[in-house]
Amino acid sequence: MKKVNKVLIVGGGTAGWITAAKLAKNLQADSSDGVEVTLVESPDIPTIGVGEGTWPTMRKTLLELGINEGEFMAYCQATFKQGTKFVNWKKEPGDKAAHTYYHMFSSIFDPSDFNLAPYWLAGIAGENTTFATAVSAQGNTCDLGCAPKKITDRPFDGVLSYAYHLDAGKFAEFLTQFATEKLGVKLIKANATQVHLTENGDIKGISVDRNEQGERESSENMVLEADLFVDCTGFRSLLLGESLNVSFKSVADTLLTDTAIAIQVPYESEDAPIPCQTNSIAQESGWIWDISLFNRRGTGHVFSSNHMHPDEAESVLRKHIGPVAKELESRTIKMNIGYREKFWEKNCVAVGLSAAFVEPLEASAIFLIEAAGNMLVDMFPKTRDAMDYAAQRYNQSFLYRWEKTIEFIKLHYYLSQRESKFWQDNKADETVPEVLRERVAHWRTHPVSKYEFDNVFEPFPHESYQYVIYGMGIHENGRFSRQHLSDQNKAMEYFKRVRQATELINKDLPQHRELLKKAYQYGFQTL
Repeated sequence: MKKVNKVLIVGGGTAGWITAAKLAKNLQADSSDGVEVTLVESPDIPTIGVGEGTWPTMRKTLLELGINEGEFMAYCQATFKQGTKFVNWKKEPGDKAAHTYYHMFSSIFDPSDFNLAPYWLAGIAGENTTFATAVSAQGNTCDLGCAPKKITDRPFDGVLSYAYHLDAGKFAEFLTQFATEKLGVKLIKANATQVHLTENGDIKGISVDRNEQGERESSENMVLEADLFVDCTGFRSLLLGESLNVSFKSVADTLLTDTAIAIQVPYESEDAPIPCQTNSIAQESGWIWDISLFNRRGTGHVFSSNHMHPDEAESVLRKHIGPVAKELESRTIKMNIGYREKFWEKNCVAVGLSAAFVEPLEASAIFLIEAAGNMLVDMFPKTRDAMDYAAQRYNQSFLYRWEKTIEFIKLHYYLSQRESKFWQDNKADETVPEVLRERVAHWRTHPVSKYEFDNVFEPFPHESYQYVIYGMGIHENGRFSRQHLSDQNKAMEYFKRVRQATELINKDLPQHRELLKKAYQYGFQTL
C-alpha cells in the first residue's frame, strides 16, 4: 500500500498557512509515519491586508500551535471581538433611532440546559430589556467600550468569550514565519503552471516556474510531486476545479449579494476608542461592515450589483465613513457565492476560496478554514487506500456545514421588514430554501429547541439562532404556550444572576484600547 508521506499545499494566504501549520504541528515527519509538509506560494501575488473577523475557535487554534497571544496580536494589529452589532436590519431607520441588536458569542446560561427565551418574551426579564442584555453580559461590555479580559489573565483566557479582528495580510505573514521557522513547513516561492495527473485520475505533481532557491526555471524541468495535495488557489481552484473538474454550485439565487467595495480608514486620533464588536449596518441594497483594528478601521459595502450600481454603492460607503473618505482609495471585490460539489476528490482537498465562499456577514470564512484543517488532521489517511473513505466523510461533513452557513446568513435577510426591492427579493419564496421557511414558520409559535441541533459540527448553534430571531423581533405578535413557561421562579432567578454578573464583570474590565496597548508591549500573564 502506498503511504501518504508528502503533502503539497498550493497557494498561501490564510487558508494555506493555517492548513500547513495544523498539519505540520500534528503530523510532523519525526518518525517513520511522519508527514512532510510543503507549501508553494506565488511571489507575484501581493498580500492584501483586509480587516477580518474570527470566531472564538481561533484562540484554540493559536494555543494548540504554540503561538504567543500578545506577539500575534501586535504583529497583526489585532483587536478583541465579542460579537456583532446589527444596525437597521429589522427596518429602515426613518425619523426614529436606529434599531440594533447583538449576536454575542455566548450566553451566561446554556439554553440547552434551561432556555430563557420564552420567559424573556413573556416580560419576566423586565420591560424594554433586549434579549442579548437578558442572557449575556457582553452587549453591555461592548456598549461600554470594554475589553473581554484583563492584562493579568492568562493567554487565550478571558472573563468573557472572545475572538479577534485582524489584518488578514499580516496574519498570513505571521503564520508563514511561524510555520517555516517553528514547525518545519517547507516554503517554495513559485507559480504553479501545470497540473499532472496519473492514469487513474489522481494528481501526480505540479509544475512550477522557479526552483527551491527561487530561481526561474522551465516549468517542464521543475515538477513537485506529493501524495496528497491541498488546493488553496482561491476562486480559480486550479487543482480541484480546473484539473479534477469538480463543478461549482452557485447559490446566487439565495444569497443575492455579489460585490464588495472595501476602504481602509485611519483613526481620527491615536486615542480614538476601539469598538469591541463588528458593526454591520444595513443599507438599501446590502450592508456595510465596520471593523476596528488597532491602527485603523476596515470598512466595506457588500451589495447586489443587480440592485445597485457600483458607483452608487461606493458613494454609500464613503458617506458612511465621512469627509475623510475623499482622500481614501477603494478596492472592488467580486464575490463568487457558492461551493464545490465535492471538497475532497481523489488525492486533492480544497480549503478556503477554492472550496467555497459565502458573503462575510457572519465572518465564517476563517472558522471554516480552521474546521477543514482540524478534520484533515483527524482523518488524515496514512495510505492511499484509506483516502476514499476519508474523502467521503469529509465531503458529507462540509456539505452540511456550508449549507447550514448559507441558511443562517439567509435568515438575517428573510426576517427583515425593510421595503426596498433588494430586501423584498430576499424574502421571495424562490430565493429562500424551503427548510428555512419551515423552520421560521415553526419558530413563530415555538422556541428554538436544542433538538433541532443534533449534529456535533453545527457551525451556528442554538444560541446564535436565538440572538438573531429575537433580535429581529420574530415573536412580536405572539407568545409561547404554557408548557414553555413551566418554571418562572427559576427564570427570574437566572435573569437576576445575569444582571448581577453584568454589573460585576463590567466594573472590573479595562477599556479596549488601554488593554491592547499593554498587551502589545507586555503580553499576557503566563504560569
